[in-house]
Amino acid sequence: MKKIITAIILIFIVSTLSAQKRDVVRYKQNWDKQTIFWGYYLGLNQKSFKISYNQYNPNTFIQVKESTGFNVGLIGDLRIHKNVNLRLEPGLSSNTKELTFTHLNGAKDSIRDVNGTYLRIPLLVKLSTDRLNNLRPYLIGGVSYDYNFSSNQDNPDDNYDGEFRMKKNNFTYEFGVGVDFYLPYFIFSPSIRGVFAINKELVNDNDPNSPWTGNIDYFGTRGIFIKLAFH
Repeated sequence: MKKIITAIILIFIVSTLSAQKRDVVRYKQNWDKQTIFWGYYLGLNQKSFKISYNQYNPNTFIQVKESTGFNVGLIGDLRIHKNVNLRLEPGLSSNTKELTFTHLNGAKDSIRDVNGTYLRIPLLVKLSTDRLNNLRPYLIGGVSYDYNFSSNQDNPDDNYDGEFRMKKNNFTYEFGVGVDFYLPYFIFSPSIRGVFAINKELVNDNDPNSPWTGNIDYFGTRGIFIKLAFH
């Protein structure tokens, strides 16, 4: 994931510098005059969890093993100024994490797999620079409602029965950077986003002194999303 991020940043820098040094044919010259346009995206994500505790104990903490997942969705874009767009990006995001409760000393119940398939509905503001030949860098950020299809929030069983429960309805905020590449037949728009949960996503065990959830104060998603958009 880090190599992919580094490659995208290098491509962006090299392309921007090259475009400023030479005269090029300007593609899609009327594209930015549209009030509304549509597109789609696909990409990768790497998610983890931010965890804080009611009482800090160096021997009592949770290790998170991250993994790479995918995201795919649609784009609806409304131009409200020549450099400002309001954007809706509904889509699916899927990822799996492994939690290790180190204080349970290697017992079989010390590991939990947390699967997550989310319907994400981000509402974002995109702030673009003026066009540089066939490039247009931008900043993007906003909030999202995330519905967890993998949630077992309503399950009466908890970790004592092997069930690590997560909430159905969640909210996140995100921000990132990207660049629009104007090509002859379409616009290619890669971006890198940071995504952070607002609410606590964990459903605590029924026992307030549970060795799994009793000491957890906050438990929420944080991650990096790479989106490759096409318009």
